[in-house]
Amino acid sequence: MIRKAFVMSVNRGQEEEYERRHTPIWKELEEMLRAHGVRAYSIYLHPETDQLFAYAEIEDEKRWSEIAATAICKKWWAYMKEIMP
Repeated sequence: MIRKAFVMSVNRGQEEEYERRHTPIWKELEEMLRAHGVRAYSIYLHPETDQLFAYAEIEDEKRWSEIAATAICKKWWAYMKEIMP
């Protein structure tokens, strides 16, 4: 297992919308992550900075990097574009 951590951010004032869009996460997005070897994925918001700290446990770097090319990931990014820089 490989542990990854990274930082993203959410636009100020969009924190509640960010939470709403993740509750629940799309089933097809969750299935794609599992199919690409993601075993755990958590994101935490730091409310004072609007930074998002993400932690993932993955099986393989190559499979992780392939996620960005999937149709569902591209659809998710488009859905989140207006609330995240």
